[in-house]
Amino acid sequence: MCPGSVEAPAAGAGKSVCVMDAAGPLGHALVDRLLRRGYTVHAATYGRGEAEEESAAAAAGALLKHLSRGGCGDAYGHRLKVFRADPFDYHAIADAVRGCAGVFCMFNTPDDQAQCDEVTVETEVRAAHNVLEACAQTDAMERVVFTSSATAVVWGSDATATAGGGREERLAVDEKCWSDLAFCRKFKLWHALAKTLSEKTAWALAMDRGVDMVAINAGLLTAPGLTAAHPYLKGAPDMYGAGVLATVDADFLADAHVAAFESPTAYGRYLCFDNAVCRPEDAVKLAQMLSPAAPRSPPSDELKVIPQRIQNKKLNKLMLEFSSGVYGELD
Repeated sequence: MCPGSVEAPAAGAGKSVCVMDAAGPLGHALVDRLLRRGYTVHAATYGRGEAEEESAAAAAGALLKHLSRGGCGDAYGHRLKVFRADPFDYHAIADAVRGCAGVFCMFNTPDDQAQCDEVTVETEVRAAHNVLEACAQTDAMERVVFTSSATAVVWGSDATATAGGGREERLAVDEKCWSDLAFCRKFKLWHALAKTLSEKTAWALAMDRGVDMVAINAGLLTAPGLTAAHPYLKGAPDMYGAGVLATVDADFLADAHVAAFESPTAYGRYLCFDNAVCRPEDAVKLAQMLSPAAPRSPPSDELKVIPQRIQNKKLNKLMLEFSSGVYGELD
């Protein structure tokens, strides 16, 4: 399903939605789809590092370039509004979401484990707090779709084989599972800790302020530039051994966000992936994607076929309803 490939019905005609942070592969794909579906899109980008203004401007420029390549910029550019936001600046976030019926809230974690630490955790939690608070103060708000991660589900829960613990329980891992905060801190799984704490913060505020929220717990996003240094992949051998290592394509993930926003029956959390890495050949394929210049080698004899324990049945049902036109059309 790829709504960006053909003209989709104007499901969003007359509505404004905000994508924050719109930088990165998911933000680009989502803005493209939303514009094609008739929405006016507030694309907010976060600055990074010391030169935040230049960083945010570069992110906005990359978004516009992506839309132009797909022919979306010229056709729908009049419905695109670009904002600069800051995770710590509530007023800038409030300006971006003002008048919007929906917000797609995501935070692009640094692509290198060396840059992902306790500060990243604090930043993501603050961003989640400020975005949800701003949404609660927006009268037109109908729903928030919060992008979390499968790493907020799989680590240290009763359903997961824990790193170094020698435990392996054959239980399904689904949306009811949460990563254990103490476990993540102990093993310095900063990506998992950031996603877990920020999602918990968002849920707490959503319930307290009466905001309708749906969370998408995404697998590893496979996109250009992905390397083995990505913080999601810290502990990847343990995830593979536990049957919970999964990846997702940006197009599929963007479709899931649209379905979660437009479906009146969408609720709670949705694990989102389109490939579970459970076979040696799957692991080799992922390794080649992460290091394309590395010599190709056959699967190691130490790798075994692992029963898949991570489940996305809930999302599959939602996507099936959309593909059959129950609530809308994605293609």
